[in-house]
Amino acid sequence: MAVTVVAGIPVPSTSPAFLAGVGIHVALGLAAVACGAAAMLSRKGSRRHRRFGLAYFWCLAGVALTATALAAARWAEDKTLFGLASLAFGAALFGRWARRRAWRGWVRPHLAAMGLSYVTMLTAFYVDNGPNLPVWRSLPPIAYWTVPSIVGLPIIIAALLRYPTAPPAQP
Repeated sequence: MAVTVVAGIPVPSTSPAFLAGVGIHVALGLAAVACGAAAMLSRKGSRRHRRFGLAYFWCLAGVALTATALAAARWAEDKTLFGLASLAFGAALFGRWARRRAWRGWVRPHLAAMGLSYVTMLTAFYVDNGPNLPVWRSLPPIAYWTVPSIVGLPIIIAALLRYPTAPPAQP
């Protein structure tokens, strides 16, 4: 199998189309991570939170779409990543739906779903890239699957306990 090394990370192809797909996937993934973090760190209900949250959702949609195309090209190797991308986007879709429907008590399902989508996205990143990253490569493979949840779930639970079930006031 031909391999292209980018920033010390092996990409299992020399196909220009596959490498372009990986480049788009990585760019969308970085944007999703940044926008998701900005939304999480913004005051809930604020214009900034809504804008970054929407950008996170659409970047994650792009990540899921490119992950699907990349997995289709290498199904045997990447079907697990397709599953994680589907779970991450499905959770974000539910979180967005909960917000848009705004039923009584929608805040907590929205927060939990969006948080879980972020944790799942990071899990997929570490499962795929952990063996090639400094520090991570010295950890056992189970760490790629568990560390994002070990870190992320307590943060989600703390946020669920902090925010009321009623939506914050809109400015």
